Amino acid sequence: MELSCSFPPGPRVVEYAQEAERLGYRRIWLYDSPLLYPDVWVALARVAEATSRIGLGPGVLVPGLRHVATQAAAIATLESLAPGRVAVAIGTGFTGRRLLGKPPLAWSRVAESLRALRALLRGELAQVDGASIRMLHPTGFAPARPLATPLLVAANGPRGLAVARELGDGVLALADTPAGFAWCAVARSGTVLEPGESFASPRVFEALAPAIALVYHASYEAGGAPAVDALPRGRAWREAIERVPAGLRHLALHEGHCVEVPARERALLDPQVGAMTFSGSAGELRARWAALEAAGATELAYAPNGPDIGRELAAMARVAARD
Repeated sequence: MELSCSFPPGPRVVEYAQEAERLGYRRIWLYDSPLLYPDVWVALARVAEATSRIGLGPGVLVPGLRHVATQAAAIATLESLAPGRVAVAIGTGFTGRRLLGKPPLAWSRVAESLRALRALLRGELAQVDGASIRMLHPTGFAPARPLATPLLVAANGPRGLAVARELGDGVLALADTPAGFAWCAVARSGTVLEPGESFASPRVFEALAPAIALVYHASYEAGGAPAVDALPRGRAWREAIERVPAGLRHLALHEGHCVEVPARERALLDPQVGAMTFSGSAGELRARWAALEAAGATELAYAPNGPDIGRELAAMARVAARD
């Protein structure tokens, strides 16, 4: 199993990418959520020009945020900047859709977009909105077609996994590890605990607070009150978020996603929820690494959080190296 990393495309992402490359990370995935972060394609272009070996790509793109022709052109542009290093993950959307006040896309819509995107990257005709389109970039304006950029599908449920098997080059799994994929990247947040640390330790909580908040957010979005109330302090957290007017709740719910936790929410988080992340001692994480590998994972897409990203990247690289 290879070790990759994932980040929001924030102001220090080039620095983090260079450090990840130095530490031997295989790939860096950048999130696509326009109402939270800077543009993912601009950030990827900066990373491509500042690195030489590490793989890179958006994880995950959401059909509907941009026209499929725009996505194809962006992929081709990134391939020209980092030939052979690009991979793309596509899914139904979490914050990218929720912050628009919309639910995740139907899988039929994702499949339709994937078919069109593949055709465009091959240099073939694609049918989009009832019209035939094709990439017609002049010589030198984009790499020659066909482009063999791998397209992964971010999925876990049966419908998403069916789309991944039919149309994807692999899967990016956000929860369980699905079997039967030659390329199975699993996304995890967490931190490596030092001797004597616990989930209540100040450093550990600071490193995990955005990931802990994400557990509450995802539980609430996926399962509603019963799911989030089952978490430690979950009911208090839910009652606080439900005091926000329904028409604005989606904005409050995802504020700071994967970067920082608003002050109004921090006191409601239980540090012990950190045990639900990819966190533990180096020995414990090596055992979990082996279990993921045995289940079929081929790549760990590690999302470090907190104030010391360099420390988090280095500590997880040591786990992966079995040092």
